[in-house]
Amino acid sequence: MTYIFGIIIIGLFFLALHYFTDLNNSQKWWVTTIVLALLSIMVMFNEYQNQESERIRAIATAFHQGKSIRCDDKNVSNASYTLSVGTYTFIGKENTPHAAEMISASDCE
Repeated sequence: MTYIFGIIIIGLFFLALHYFTDLNNSQKWWVTTIVLALLSIMVMFNEYQNQESERIRAIATAFHQGKSIRCDDKNVSNASYTLSVGTYTFIGKENTPHAAEMISASDCE
């Protein structure tokens, strides 16, 4: 559904360029190129963010299943750490060697 709205908005943009501007053809091509480049960058960034979110969700799921996760040079498991879901940070439990230690889930594999 989002793609349909995007196509409609791009179509309206090109109609506005065609009928309501005093730009010559060369200037319209430059504007079009810049807008399409910006849209491409936005789509690529969105795809990267989706992949990164999926990776962090997979790490959190593995943690909740009791699996050991490799973060930097440490093994993180639910025996020694808790997961703060809001920030996706592993926090060392009290009375463990990792007490109050914080590791970001984005640093994990």
